[in-house]
Amino acid sequence: MLDVLIPTCNRPAALAVTLTSLNAQTVGRFRVIVSDQSDVPVSESGEVRAAIRVLEAHGCMVEVLRHLPRRGMAEQRQFLLDQARAPYALFLDDDLILEPWVLGQMLEAIRAEGCGFVGSAVIGLSYRNDVRPHQQAVTFWEGPVQPETVRPGTPQWERYTLHNAANLYHVQRRLRLSPDATRPYKVAWVGGCVLYDTARLRQVGGFSFWRELPAEHAGEDVLAQLRVMARFGGCGLMPSGVYHQELPTTVRNREVDAPRVLEVEV
Repeated sequence: MLDVLIPTCNRPAALAVTLTSLNAQTVGRFRVIVSDQSDVPVSESGEVRAAIRVLEAHGCMVEVLRHLPRRGMAEQRQFLLDQARAPYALFLDDDLILEPWVLGQMLEAIRAEGCGFVGSAVIGLSYRNDVRPHQQAVTFWEGPVQPETVRPGTPQWERYTLHNAANLYHVQRRLRLSPDATRPYKVAWVGGCVLYDTARLRQVGGFSFWRELPAEHAGEDVLAQLRVMARFGGCGLMPSGVYHQELPTTVRNREVDAPRVLEVEV
């Protein structure tokens, strides 16, 4: 039912931690595909190999594919999408830690809502004592998730502040939410951990817009979500249960931001 798609570049230790957290998932078997653009193949990392062996012992298929030359994140994500065979595809960054219930919660939510994607936004726990009430506004979906067009500069775009620092952590704790009491909410976009209906992501073109961008760009994940959301709807989930390892970004040049230079609706 599920393919987990992970782009990686020069982060073998972080990737090993992410794969290890996948080992603890209670959802059952799934397939993991890693697109590796590292200078030294991650398959040479003992930590990565060990985490893969445990996943395989749990009945999961794992494929690590070398994918060079680098043509930008959108092209790397499209390469991963081209490998997907399952009805649901989880795009997962290589520097996250997941609670054991995350994948099961996301699968249940996307089936229940019938929308194009659900996301579990990442939390930076180094900010757990940095409470920012002015960034904690949230609008929950009351009823089924519906298509919605969100563009940069609109009031809906400001929803992104909920995903800064540890805002989401503070909100879900205050509301006493749990995996048994999940609530979908309205988003601008979700970074790092997004589960798509594979067919619907492909219907809006996936990440094939990489050909319209220079190799150095950012926001490709945002643009894909905006396009899916405009046609099929999308939401975030609380509680999240996904934590950022808070490493320096590997995408340093962000001058070209995909949702600001390409059309949202297709």
